[in-house]
Amino acid sequence: MENKVISVPGLTPVYPATRHENFRALIDFAESNYGNRDAFILKIRKAKGGKPAEYDHISYKKFKYHIDAFGTGLIKSGLVGKRFAIIGKNSYKWLVSYYAVLCGLGVCVPLDKGLPYEEVKTSLIKSKSDILIFDEEHKELAAEIKKSGITDISTFICMEDIKGYETFSWILHKGEKALQSGDDSFSKLPINPHAISILLFTSGTTSNAKAVMLSQFNILENIYSLEQVEDIRTGDVNMAFLPFHHTFGSTGQTLMLARGVTTTFCDGLKYIQKNMVEYKVSIFICVPLLIEAMYKKLLTGIKKKNKEKSFARGLKISKFFLKYNIDIRRRIFSKIIGEFGGALRFIISGASPLDPKVIKGFEEIGINLVQGYGMTEASPVLAAENPETRRAGSIGKAMPGVSLKIINSNDYGTGELVAKGSNIMAGYYEDPKATSEALIGGWLHTGDLAEIDSDGFIFLRGRAKNVIVLKNGKNIYPEEVETLISGLPYVKESLVFGKPRHKDGDAKDLILCAKIVYDKDYFKSDFGALDRDKIQHIIENDIDKLSDSLPSYKRIHRISVTDKEMIKTTTGKVKRYVEQ
Repeated sequence: MENKVISVPGLTPVYPATRHENFRALIDFAESNYGNRDAFILKIRKAKGGKPAEYDHISYKKFKYHIDAFGTGLIKSGLVGKRFAIIGKNSYKWLVSYYAVLCGLGVCVPLDKGLPYEEVKTSLIKSKSDILIFDEEHKELAAEIKKSGITDISTFICMEDIKGYETFSWILHKGEKALQSGDDSFSKLPINPHAISILLFTSGTTSNAKAVMLSQFNILENIYSLEQVEDIRTGDVNMAFLPFHHTFGSTGQTLMLARGVTTTFCDGLKYIQKNMVEYKVSIFICVPLLIEAMYKKLLTGIKKKNKEKSFARGLKISKFFLKYNIDIRRRIFSKIIGEFGGALRFIISGASPLDPKVIKGFEEIGINLVQGYGMTEASPVLAAENPETRRAGSIGKAMPGVSLKIINSNDYGTGELVAKGSNIMAGYYEDPKATSEALIGGWLHTGDLAEIDSDGFIFLRGRAKNVIVLKNGKNIYPEEVETLISGLPYVKESLVFGKPRHKDGDAKDLILCAKIVYDKDYFKSDFGALDRDKIQHIIENDIDKLSDSLPSYKRIHRISVTDKEMIKTTTGKVKRYVEQ
């Protein structure tokens, strides 16, 4: 039954929400409703030599004041109606810069902090950026761009105090003096919520990365939808892990401000769990790769302490009481939850599908875990679960205000997911061809293959462009097989791909192959010293067992193993089309 169109049901709003006209209105709302609450907790000195760490608590009132001061300082510097590129790690100054620009100063162009010089340069040229705001880690990059003279950048602003550049602190100081003398020019800047306010580059190389045009209306409508369906509470503590240059990171952060949440910053990837304990984090938005690593570490800890029997007994007891609507999970597993700080109650996962066993694992100890789905072109969330509406392995249902349908579905109900809504982009900047291919009749074509179950839950099957078509006509979605492989306790990453069966044979006669990144610490703790050949042998045996549970055409025929990480995007996705 080809070309069938299947409509996707939506999530029912659960929580009260406030619709904001523009970013200034949202910031004003947050200051008015949460004024003296902590908006941010900033570590200004790490614990060292027996001395405890020191922190700066920034209230919502102070945060708004800093935005007003920095924005006023930019006006005093003649920087109005410009395009501001921002590059740097997640930080308080990054956010002050971002929100100041969006309160009427111009268009914001967030750039991936991991981009090499050539790609940053090309992004600045493509976006026609006038101003570059950067952190100290990018001072050499800024110097190269300044020296090259081939971009339109006329002003360089460093977030830290370094010579040779305008600085964040100087512009802030300039703005503070103006505010104290009664200057209200910043608060009077006109804001058109439907005009293009943000240019965001999609993942890709210099040659094919596209600049997505989003308005304040697009993003704020997405936040309004999220507020209605996700259990985010005033007083929650969030750790900003996802990069702000990505819509999942920046929209998620704006959602936190709209809800009166306190935001903290992690000291680095290897310190995430330590920082969760340090700040008593209660809500965490991140990617599957990290969540799966957290869960595997949890299981490894139980095993190392010989607590498997007591853990199983705890699960049995908690499940018994849940039958009678008595939830004692967090009490029974308080020590395990304590390893994440004791307050963690809600994890939101996005960017790619999450192993259902991991979702179930966190649920069993009393931590809610839901999945969301979206893309930069949708500001970004299109579908999600919430604690009231979820199903393991699903990405949930359509967000309020978003229409989803599956088109060109095959006999199994699998087809392309397309979307329409007020959160959808205007198009790609100066790329009418790419825009016309992505937006057809008002519907955004996601390029993702999906199907829905009898209750309307959406299940992603993979990217249309990633489908491996075998000689017998069978379609294989590599992401599904990768999820199964990632269930093995020592697997950190995996990549499934098709390869010709014979080197000089039919190029269409493909077999499945996999590259697997293993955790060498796992093998060291379980088996002692092992050489690569023995590790390869163990993994091959496990993959063979896994393949035995799959249809014969999905069998993995060849594997390669390594303990070296694969090349990934800044949101943790393995780059499929680069040599790994």
